[in-house]
Amino acid sequence: MTLLVGAITMGLILSLLAIGVLISFRIFSFPDITAEGSITFGAAIAAILLVHGFNPWFASGAGFAGGFLAGITTGVLHTRFKINGLLAGILVMTALYSVNLRVMGKSNVPLLTETTMATYCEKVGQALLPGGIGIMIAGWEISIRDAFVLLFAFLVALFMGGILFLFMRTNLGTAMRATGDNPQMMKALGVNVNHMIVLGLGISNGFIGLSGALLAQYQGFADVQMGIGIVVLALASVIIGEALVGSHRLGYTIAGAVMGSVLFRLLVAIALRWGLNPNDLKLITAIFVFIALILPQLLGKLKKHAGSTKSI
Repeated sequence: MTLLVGAITMGLILSLLAIGVLISFRIFSFPDITAEGSITFGAAIAAILLVHGFNPWFASGAGFAGGFLAGITTGVLHTRFKINGLLAGILVMTALYSVNLRVMGKSNVPLLTETTMATYCEKVGQALLPGGIGIMIAGWEISIRDAFVLLFAFLVALFMGGILFLFMRTNLGTAMRATGDNPQMMKALGVNVNHMIVLGLGISNGFIGLSGALLAQYQGFADVQMGIGIVVLALASVIIGEALVGSHRLGYTIAGAVMGSVLFRLLVAIALRWGLNPNDLKLITAIFVFIALILPQLLGKLKKHAGSTKSI
């Protein structure tokens, strides 16, 4: 049960990463690799602030701001200096590796003795359930800390997803979505397409930076290599989520990214539970992404075949 709760909690925290990649990948069709650096950047900023005694809320907000600045930088490189989007993301990601080392001062910053959001969750749980040690769920006992961290992660994913949904329905958000669909038309209508792209990448990486800040507080450390390969994980979550919801409407796609992230972490946890060698985790991730990519096509062919059979 602890493994299941941990996987769901991790999935909800990383759903912010999936939502960030959803913005750049699906709304703007922008191959943004900055995520691999910005998630670590958010974690590094939050970790170093916590070590110096800052409030976890402030540290998490600073993680969002750090990711936002990283995304803005990628957007400016692409729009202002006409650098290919993929290359601009790689440039910023590479630069952030050194920046993260500068911010943290070393390759790993432990947070086990610091006051984090997980500490707050545990205190809230003990205040609501005085004297309690654990909570029984379906016959399994989980600690108060794990239960309230899970609840907190769910509320954060719900709040941030709701904020993004409401923002994308404003005039500015609608202009951003329309820019991703048809930039030429928006340019003809007088919209500054470059500003839309820069702001969109900033918001995207802001979500990713916040995910990194919360992830560092949950796992108890920030590591300079924690972002390596994380884009593939996020893409897998987005694609799995789209297959689950089967709709391209805004609310469904955001909810799908959250669901995909949780399901993906559950699949990984089950694979590890069955004795998967952790060294094979990247290979399993690639296989999950491959299956998620071809599954909608296979289902579409099966439905088409079933329809043609009925007509005969």
